[in-house]
Amino acid sequence: MVSTSDFKNGLNILVDGEPYQIIWFQNHKPGKGGAVMRVKLRHLKKGGAIERTFKSGEKFEALSVTKKKKQFLYKEGTNFNFMDMNTYEQITVEPELLGEMANFLKENLEIEAIYLESELISIDLPIIIEMTIAESEPGIKGDSVSNLTKMAKLETGADIRVPLFIKEGDRIKVDTRTGEYVERVNN
Repeated sequence: MVSTSDFKNGLNILVDGEPYQIIWFQNHKPGKGGAVMRVKLRHLKKGGAIERTFKSGEKFEALSVTKKKKQFLYKEGTNFNFMDMNTYEQITVEPELLGEMANFLKENLEIEAIYLESELISIDLPIIIEMTIAESEPGIKGDSVSNLTKMAKLETGADIRVPLFIKEGDRIKVDTRTGEYVERVNN
């Protein structure tokens, strides 16, 4: 059990039966009454953030979150198959758990699987990954110095906005947090 006095950023706790991670906290002492702790929490399974206020001294159950290295192997139907990098055990993950991250999974990509107790709750992708443009409209000569963009399809089938000078077959870097184009990879 942890008390509000033990709060720190990154601490995982159980609030109202749901797993949360503390993003931000502040001890607040109003003019009258007891001290309170203002806290911003991120839901570990759903990802949304909430703000709550707790009385000083309230107790919560601490949760253990572990990370394991996995490698994406292949997509089978709608499910995704991963292999543990240490035990070579394979697991199947449903697309609902991955959400938008599924757009950036390509074969042999190494990720970190996040486990709450022994349940897989999420994955962490590398922040920047290299992808190949599978489909794109041809650019127009002279469009290399503008901030205009066009739609292109990545090798995984995801759509992304890229500058006009990017063409089919180009390798680009993509930010997996935002799904945005970063830069072209020079070969």
